[in-house]
Amino acid sequence: MKTITKINVVNRDLDDLGHVNNSVYLNYLETAREHWYKEAAGLSFKDMMEMNLGTVVIKLEILFKKEAVLGDRLEVTTSPIKIGNTSFEFHQLIINQHGEVVADASVLNVMIDLTLRKSVPVISHIARNLNH
Repeated sequence: MKTITKINVVNRDLDDLGHVNNSVYLNYLETAREHWYKEAAGLSFKDMMEMNLGTVVIKLEILFKKEAVLGDRLEVTTSPIKIGNTSFEFHQLIINQHGEVVADASVLNVMIDLTLRKSVPVISHIARNLNH
């Protein structure tokens, strides 16, 4: 299942060059993944914590294609693309209001037991939405 998260660029997102700072894109992507967990998997981060589980980003690749500036209306699409035993990967695309790709990212996550701080199998809530 693919989700779309809408984000408006605000002043605090900008750096001295007048565009969205590269570090802010990580927050946009995180917000969109949190939305995906709620919409597709039916779990909030709080729900997962109550199950003593969490997800950890272990690899993130992002290609910045176009700058985003104050007032831009962005859409972040989040699509699951593959699953392993304890890991799963998302493709995330940030598109501006003109339909232009702003950033293209892939994010590899690992499911962990919060007490043991070790990887565990991906839970069914998440796995059912990913390609095997």
